[in-house]
Amino acid sequence: MKENKRVVYYICDNHDWGYVSYIVWDILMEELNLTPAGFPFDGREVMKYVDENKNEYYFAPTDIAICRDYTKFLPDMNKYFGDFDMSGMVTWHEGINAPEKVITVHTIGDVNSGCFGPANPLYNHNLMWAMEKIRKEKGLDDFRVVTEATHWSGVYDGEGDAGLLLKYPVPMVDIEVGSETDSWFNKEACRVLAHSLLHIFDEDIKLHNLLCVGGVHFDPNFAESVHASWNEGQEFFGISHIIANQWLVSGEYENENGINKASECIDSIKGGIDGIVFHDKLKGCYKDLVRKLGEKYNVPIIKHQALRNPENISWNK
Repeated sequence: MKENKRVVYYICDNHDWGYVSYIVWDILMEELNLTPAGFPFDGREVMKYVDENKNEYYFAPTDIAICRDYTKFLPDMNKYFGDFDMSGMVTWHEGINAPEKVITVHTIGDVNSGCFGPANPLYNHNLMWAMEKIRKEKGLDDFRVVTEATHWSGVYDGEGDAGLLLKYPVPMVDIEVGSETDSWFNKEACRVLAHSLLHIFDEDIKLHNLLCVGGVHFDPNFAESVHASWNEGQEFFGISHIIANQWLVSGEYENENGINKASECIDSIKGGIDGIVFHDKLKGCYKDLVRKLGEKYNVPIIKHQALRNPENISWNK
């Protein structure tokens, strides 16, 4: 196993902007033995933690979430952290009909334009499994650890340049607590999130990486598959990019360019994919897209119901 892996977490520590992140920052400062990294980010001192395997964890404080001013932050993101193994942005989740009491991780990408940030399914897996383990240990029974569809908050209200995502080579996830006031200010949920950040390199295991297509933003089928294991705990799904149905439609993936945009998504997943899982309620035009992708990448296409019995899935490799 490669030693000295490095991850950076971008965390807004400004108590006057947003939710969750500054609570997580305060927990990190109070409960972990962090030391100054020796350089600033956004005019603030970057903090550092080194684990027993010499893996390095950097915590970069910011005045706002980096996605809200990517143009400003990108030069220093690349200068200080551009050769890191992984990165994450800690923030909060909200939205119409969004579930309450969730701790969530999602990959970043602007599905409409076909701009997808690099994704690392292994580190996503490690992070979410650590969240689930710590959640149970702390007795936080009313919260769930889930994944959500790929998206990027750097494009909002018709503004933002999705192409900026392609200028940062480090895989990144958004790490959030959601999705309403009580959840944002739940310190135990924020503590679960904070402590899980130090477990992103825990395992180096083989996953069956999937591209997930269809379903709703918090699709339970994909969320539950994150926690699945079989073959006596030796096999797991690798969940990273999820293209929800709403963005298949708004991104016009039924058109000729749809396969090119979906291919960009697949090509951004470290290690490639072993299968494409699709929600069985997809319209026929999107099922056609999935079939074409399966042929192009020589991987099986899998109905979402099959995730419940993973031992019966036939893989091509």
